Amino acid sequence: MDFGKAFTYPFEDKEWVTKIVIGGILSLVPLVNLIVIGYALKALKNVADGVEQPLPKWDDFGDYFVKGLMVVLGSVVWALPLIILGMMIAMFSAVTGYDTSAEQVSPFWVCIWGLSCLSGLYGLFIGIVLPAAYTKYAVSNDFGVFFRFGEIFPYIGANLGNYIIAVLLAWVAQFVAGFGVFLCIVGVIFTQFWATLVGSHLLGQVYRVRATPAAPAPEPTV
Repeated sequence: MDFGKAFTYPFEDKEWVTKIVIGGILSLVPLVNLIVIGYALKALKNVADGVEQPLPKWDDFGDYFVKGLMVVLGSVVWALPLIILGMMIAMFSAVTGYDTSAEQVSPFWVCIWGLSCLSGLYGLFIGIVLPAAYTKYAVSNDFGVFFRFGEIFPYIGANLGNYIIAVLLAWVAQFVAGFGVFLCIVGVIFTQFWATLVGSHLLGQVYRVRATPAAPAPEPTV
């Protein structure tokens, strides 16, 4: 895998300025920003398919929107346990009156701490697993793949090293993109979109490496 390529490939496209500007602007508009998610999925698929210039054209807004919507719906289903845990934490906190003093420590606070830890662990879990679901959906265009655990977990395990590195680097790109705020706030709009494209390329590479059969070993010479 060429991890460095993921950070630079958007700028190799002849129309990269226009494409980045459009993506950055669309990211600002609620609901419309679902188009950006679909666009990123298309970039991921292009990388997985080995397209030389994987940055898509902004020419199919309807399809991008639908795909983005499906990603959000799938993510919400995965996040339901987090939502339930959050509601339970809020309920127990209301019962205790949000008093954290030692004198007021009660079984309710034990529950709150336990649920908070569980929530954090599950949040980390879906942060690692969901990119695989996004990848499978981007390639197959099948919404049901979000919930085929028998496909998602083996996919991750089959190329675990590259997958974990790709996910971590995607997080790094998002962190770096945050420095766009120094460009008078406006810059972060475009750096965040760039970071999304970086993640698409990394995940697309993982899929392509996983899907590409290894070259046969040469036959021994006599």
